[in-house]
Amino acid sequence: MIYQVYPRSFADGSGDGIGDIGGIRSRLNYLAALGIDAIWFSPWYPSPMADAGYDVADYRDIDPVFGTRAEAEALIAEAHALGIRTIVDVVPNHCSDAHPWFQAALAGGPDAPERDLFWFRPGHGPNGDQRPTDWVGEFGGQTWTRTINPDGTPGDWYLHLFAPEQPDFNWDHPRVRAEFEDILRFWFDRGVDGIRIDSAGLLVKDGMLPETLPGRPHPFRDLDGVHDIYRDWRRIADEYPGDRALIGEVWLPDRQRFANYLRPDELHAAFNFDFLGCAWDASALRESIDGTLNAHAPVGAPATWVLSNHDVTRHVTRYGRTDTTFSFAAKREGVPTDLELGTRRARAAALLSLALPGAAYVYQGEELGLWEVEDIPYELRQDPMWERSGRVNPGRDGCRVPLPWTGDAPPFGFIPDGVTAAPWLPQPTDWKDRTVRAQTGDPLSMLELYRTAIAIRRSEPALGDGPLTWLPAPDRVLAFGRDPRFTCLVNLSGAAVPLPDHDRLLLASGPLDDDRLPPDTAVWLRTR
Repeated sequence: MIYQVYPRSFADGSGDGIGDIGGIRSRLNYLAALGIDAIWFSPWYPSPMADAGYDVADYRDIDPVFGTRAEAEALIAEAHALGIRTIVDVVPNHCSDAHPWFQAALAGGPDAPERDLFWFRPGHGPNGDQRPTDWVGEFGGQTWTRTINPDGTPGDWYLHLFAPEQPDFNWDHPRVRAEFEDILRFWFDRGVDGIRIDSAGLLVKDGMLPETLPGRPHPFRDLDGVHDIYRDWRRIADEYPGDRALIGEVWLPDRQRFANYLRPDELHAAFNFDFLGCAWDASALRESIDGTLNAHAPVGAPATWVLSNHDVTRHVTRYGRTDTTFSFAAKREGVPTDLELGTRRARAAALLSLALPGAAYVYQGEELGLWEVEDIPYELRQDPMWERSGRVNPGRDGCRVPLPWTGDAPPFGFIPDGVTAAPWLPQPTDWKDRTVRAQTGDPLSMLELYRTAIAIRRSEPALGDGPLTWLPAPDRVLAFGRDPRFTCLVNLSGAAVPLPDHDRLLLASGPLDDDRLPPDTAVWLRTR
């Protein structure tokens, strides 16, 4: 099981209101006790933070707000001593506009050789004042920004699929490819066990810059040339002793195209966004599970099961809504949520995801039952998605609010005692019942549910890798076995259903109704 740490929001060791490596090191024993196998760290590199660190200025160092490279190396070693592997985020599609290459490209004018490392193009029209394409960015809005030449005249345009502060690399250039191969070796040499690849399907662009039109190949998503890059990366990972993993962020609706990234000479795993965005509906979930396992089987890669991450609305909130799916396009403010219902469903979803074959990912705070914070004042929001969507999409700040550790009021132990700094995003006062301290030892808490489920998952030979067999069940109930004696049931109907014959109840996500499974509840059974 892999646990995602978003460094700004996990724990603050320095007292400036921003999470850091010192804070993570101070809480490693908490993660070890949770029972995780690995930590995935979101970007911690030097960055102007135009996109929360996904605008990287230096891929081989640590931003001072998080600490030092020496502290990062100590963290990796300390995690290993506790039996926890480490995964770092690499952002290969784009960098920061503060990156030395991009700064040289601007300072050198139209003939600067560094411009070939990015996508600089002249504009259309007699004055070059029209964008090279009308591509829409991943955050919404336009994807080209015009430069100013050193002499003050209007210059070429550069491509950025995300924010203007994140210029896209030109992966057709061998220097870009060589640079990132060296970055991989740099972190592997420091003991990192895996690389999570941001926006893994976007690196290669069609150099003809065609517009995005229905029925035509997309000009920058999932182009075939991207697979050559990952074959080269896989060769590097295989050079190192032990199991060094490459994990892709691949948002693709076509499962076959998705599975292409997982062929034996490419990535080891990729995030399963189909499952993450799936409705809380038995038939939809079963189709997603079957489709995932069927797509992974031919390439021999493990499936992944993800409920939340640093980009999406927390699933306690999603599952409490009329529409329980997730998509960026549909994300809006002011959508009513029943948090009690969402929490009940999230508890059941935890047992479902942890019982499925493959690797499970947990996003920090998921094990505490945290919900999306949706009332962050406008002036405190930092996610560029909020502004670039014309303030239609509320952005991703709500799932990035600092964790509550202890106490009855903010900052809930996120900041060291005696420090007056405020967390970088405000925490809701209602989280007083969601702190680690408040939940520890409470058998009905979300935290103890996760601790128990992870311990059972580690001790049950049937869980993790292996087959799944669907079992007969009432309408809108999921029932499957992982071996002849382990059964998982999830009731997504509106009425309680009888439990099958069993020897022992291993774990339930909520109270049972005598020998019946209530709605929005899951159980693990030792069956006859």
